[in-house]
Amino acid sequence: MASLVGRQLIVFDFDWSMADQDTDRWIFEVNAPDLRRKMKNLKDEVQWTDLVAQSLREFHARGGKREQIEEALRTMPFHPAMVRAVQNLKAGGKTSFLCLSNANSIFISTILKSKGLSDLFEEIVTNPAEWDPNGLLKVRRRIAPDAPYQHQCKVGCSPNMCKGEELDAFLERHGVHFDRIIYVGDGSNDFCPILRLRSQDMILCRKFRGLERRIAKEGEKEGLKCQVRYWAGAWEVEEIFGSL
Repeated sequence: MASLVGRQLIVFDFDWSMADQDTDRWIFEVNAPDLRRKMKNLKDEVQWTDLVAQSLREFHARGGKREQIEEALRTMPFHPAMVRAVQNLKAGGKTSFLCLSNANSIFISTILKSKGLSDLFEEIVTNPAEWDPNGLLKVRRRIAPDAPYQHQCKVGCSPNMCKGEELDAFLERHGVHFDRIIYVGDGSNDFCPILRLRSQDMILCRKFRGLERRIAKEGEKEGLKCQVRYWAGAWEVEEIFGSL
């Protein structure tokens, strides 16, 4: 199979897919558990990216430091097998990497740098974030609520971005034909982009999470074409990547 594949694209979700935790929740679990509880209570009332931004403002207002957030990110669970898996594929020269994530640019770049993976991705498509001079991490939606264009997803993507539209846009921007696309994801919002995949493509779906449930419930009805493989630990992703 591998001998027939020239260029391939690996698309990663980040939280619980590349990393072994959720960045948005982890930093508060480490530094401010009461804010983590507040987020859990408000998640059905406030759009998630807005809620993260609100919680970061509260953390900063009570004296929370940039260094606390960065240290939490650097120590967040991230399996060495995942690092090996992507580095080995990258070294082969035929694989490009794209990240599609509902986290944010600071969280992702901080973690990737700590793992020696800063140059892994062709693009990281996520919510923008930046540190202000006072140490507040400012996060905003990729698609602002008042932006003239709002995505048209009918599958259930979050308002801040449609991962399916973002995947299509990436492929159009780069104009490269990929013989195979492999998507690594776990959440229900990864369902939309995998519906764009072809029969020669593959979803590596993490077990026991939202995407597995959506594939079981809606995959056939929505015309899912790609191959489906399931995994629970990063060592299994390394196995699969090693066989490509």
